[in-house]
Amino acid sequence: MSEKKSASSYEDKQDHIPDWKTPSIEWFENIYAGKEYTIEFTFPEFTAVCPKTGLPDFGSIFIEYIPRSRCFELKSLKEYFLAYRNVGIFHENVVNKVLEDLVKAVDPLYLKVVGDYNVRGGVKTIVRREYKSK
Repeated sequence: MSEKKSASSYEDKQDHIPDWKTPSIEWFENIYAGKEYTIEFTFPEFTAVCPKTGLPDFGSIFIEYIPRSRCFELKSLKEYFLAYRNVGIFHENVVNKVLEDLVKAVDPLYLKVVGDYNVRGGVKTIVRREYKSK
């Protein structure tokens, strides 16, 4: 029995995304570790590239997290997001890659990433993913 492939012409064209080497995300020590509080960031000028047309995709990336022992350093986080600017990547893959990279960088108690993309071709896309520490 053969493995079923999707009907998409993008088959296997995003397989490299989980292993894509992005800029490192710096952090600083959370001097209030043990106190549960929430930090939120919005990156309202996020851009990547449509993998089909090569045209830019515009949107906002929202991050909400509860730190454990480390907090994100913002300049490195801005540089991290700039790395996506010329990358052909699906909206869904942006959110999943960002969440996994951020969890790896600071090991939070909780983290949520929302990609809220501008309308393109009459379609509005919002992608969400959450991580909860076990």
